[in-house]
Amino acid sequence: MSFTLATWNINSVRLREPIVQKLLMEEAPDVLCLQECKSPVEKIPMEGFAALGYTHMIARGQKGYNGVAILSRLPMKEVTSFDFAALGHARHIAGQLENGVTIHNFYVPAGGDVPDRDVNEKFGQKLDYLTDMRDHFFAEKPGKSILVGDLNIAPREDDVWSHKQLLKVVSHTPVEVEALAQVQDAANWVDITRQDIPEGQLYSWWSYRAKDWNAADKGRRLDHVWATPDISNAGHASRILRDARGWEKPSDHAPVFATFDL
Repeated sequence: MSFTLATWNINSVRLREPIVQKLLMEEAPDVLCLQECKSPVEKIPMEGFAALGYTHMIARGQKGYNGVAILSRLPMKEVTSFDFAALGHARHIAGQLENGVTIHNFYVPAGGDVPDRDVNEKFGQKLDYLTDMRDHFFAEKPGKSILVGDLNIAPREDDVWSHKQLLKVVSHTPVEVEALAQVQDAANWVDITRQDIPEGQLYSWWSYRAKDWNAADKGRRLDHVWATPDISNAGHASRILRDARGWEKPSDHAPVFATFDL
């Protein structure tokens, strides 16, 4: 069985329903993981997605904030959902395909603007969330699993437009990079995107504040696809659909793809 998966912070699934449908029609991933849906589950516009063949959905939602959903053309059952750091936020959902592969979809807290938990509660929440993720996966030691989502951290120097200029900017600070590395090490998660594209600048997010995001190209790779070591060799064909950042009424994130032969 071969399936293609995409992850995309959509920044309001109802507002951007047209470009979600565009992605489903033009790229046709078998599974689409969405973050920042900003919608109660019952108001996610599932009818239009189902008409395109995406008849399976699992989700966690809340009004106006956060929210994660997995749309699938393949049968999928919900297996778990965790409220890491006890924030009361809809930031995680996990489903399992018929081949036994579990897909975790995450929206890690952004962390606010100041990288200091003593003065910025949101930064502390982000670090606590990552610590809980680390502890969970260390205890669970998952197998045959894929972890995707907006993890809100660009870990490598070539995952940002300027390593030096972003060292004190939330999403690329050393403390966040180390926290994410600990999550990755907890289950020996393999970064599939960088397994496939090991060298060079690679971004999945460009700020709305940029007058011309494409020309400025001040991006960060905040969106990730990981897999457990037992299936990481089955992952390939990774890519970031940069063009989607320029679609009408776009998200500030671009979708990240990978294919798995399992």
